[in-house]
Amino acid sequence: MNQRTYQESLPKKRMAAGCLFFNSEDEVLLVNPTYKDPWEIPGGIIEENESPLQACIREVREELGLTVKPKGLLCIDYAPTEGDRLEGLHFIFDGGTLSNIEIKNITLQTEEVSEYRFCTLNEACKLLNERVGNRVQQCFKILKSDRTLYLEKRVEIL
Repeated sequence: MNQRTYQESLPKKRMAAGCLFFNSEDEVLLVNPTYKDPWEIPGGIIEENESPLQACIREVREELGLTVKPKGLLCIDYAPTEGDRLEGLHFIFDGGTLSNIEIKNITLQTEEVSEYRFCTLNEACKLLNERVGNRVQQCFKILKSDRTLYLEKRVEIL
């Protein structure tokens, strides 16, 4: 068996990348997807031969019309298979604080996102599903540090 055939036989994982953006009041940006409930952070599925960072930049550009390079990686969360959800890795990047001009330049891709809003952490956790809300809460704890969290099932391991 050659190397490529062997590698193609290995398990594959679902991966997604998202980004936290803030306004000058330290509120977090959420988007309302048209194709599912509830609200989300900007981001989406990582495509084949695309890095998590590339996916994050692409998804933000597609959803918000902004070309922004994240400041850093806040967390990686390993999610095992549970119920109807398959195993996956979730990356959340720090997009930093958007300027008033950047906020005014947000152009939604209306096929995917119907609206956006800035929320306090408490408001965001009420709008997000429990899994994403927990990841966002974990990220808020380390925003002002140089740390990157490693989570498993949304629980800090490292």
